[in-house]
Amino acid sequence: MVNDYQLLRIPGPTPIPPTVQQAMMKTMIGHRDQETKELLQRIQPGLKSIFGTKEEVVTLAGSGTAGLEAAVVNTVSPEDEVLVVVTGSFGDRFAKICEAYHLQVKRVEYEWGKALIPDEIKTYLTNNPSIKAVFATYCETSTGVLNPIQQLTKAVKEVSDALVIVDGVSCVGAVETKLDEWQIDVCVTGSQKALMLPPGLVFIAASKKAWNIIEKNYQPRFYLDLRKYRSSIQQDSTPFTPALSLLFGLEQSLQLLHSEGLETVYQRHQLMKDMTRAAFRALDIPLLTNDQDASPTVTAIKPDDFKADVLRKKLKQDFGLVLAGGQNHLKGNIFRIGHMGYCTPADVLQTISCIELGLQQIGKQINLGDGVKAAQVTYLQEGSS
Repeated sequence: MVNDYQLLRIPGPTPIPPTVQQAMMKTMIGHRDQETKELLQRIQPGLKSIFGTKEEVVTLAGSGTAGLEAAVVNTVSPEDEVLVVVTGSFGDRFAKICEAYHLQVKRVEYEWGKALIPDEIKTYLTNNPSIKAVFATYCETSTGVLNPIQQLTKAVKEVSDALVIVDGVSCVGAVETKLDEWQIDVCVTGSQKALMLPPGLVFIAASKKAWNIIEKNYQPRFYLDLRKYRSSIQQDSTPFTPALSLLFGLEQSLQLLHSEGLETVYQRHQLMKDMTRAAFRALDIPLLTNDQDASPTVTAIKPDDFKADVLRKKLKQDFGLVLAGGQNHLKGNIFRIGHMGYCTPADVLQTISCIELGLQQIGKQINLGDGVKAAQVTYLQEGSS
């Protein structure tokens, strides 16, 4: 293997298209000059479409976690009661952020690998009417679960005035998201996942209801004060120095997504999920999640007769193929394959082929080609039209 070669198949950061890399190499411009104003004007419509909203989408220089913290600090105040739905490591992170701001945090926890159940959240809110906000992850990256956010939001709105605040970091741009229609109040995503950019940007969309609460919230904040970002974007500006090179890349990545067509993008991710899952079923290797709960952007595999990290090490050593491991109590027990953003069915076939070779080399008894064939059949059934 060439020493610096990597076939990156983790759920973020994801590979970057060459045209996006080229765009990020543009000559630097003044961040308060007219060129930057025009760049921000061009970016806004694409971001609104990705989130499914007519409201302004604000952009911060920071990680996805910065966006989650901004969602907390702008919408609720110390001692407010909030509900955090925990379906994995990143739901747990949302809870920890809330705890850091001295909120009264209530948790509804699900077994890792299972999706939340909207009716259970509805019942909880009926019995706890003082809840001010419900926090949930759309795609729980640590387990490969896609939570039913549309149904959750509907359930919440039927019994509560609580805000619905969503971590969409590892799926927005790859799965359908309709903030306005579904009545999501705040949704956060990051640059390094489905939007095909390096880490460093976070995007936040909010409903009119949420903005009214944000404007009146006296919780202290400075850099993460979304009021400043909203006021600035309405003037085609930013309150602080923007990550301009990433914005150059963002314009190009949005162009790629919209040229393909968002519905086609969503279908491509669904197809890659189905191909991946079919491959492991054919190899008789257990999946962590069921089909209904599985995310189109990341698949978690839970082997029962070989060590996940031994396979990951072998694949990286021999092929430069980088897969993700498990987190928290799943560390060493699962591995995760990212199929998100700049990724196609051809990449899935390559990944499965390498995994089959790796399995043979670590002593797992399989029939070479079974997984690839299952993925190919799935492609012919679902994606060849």
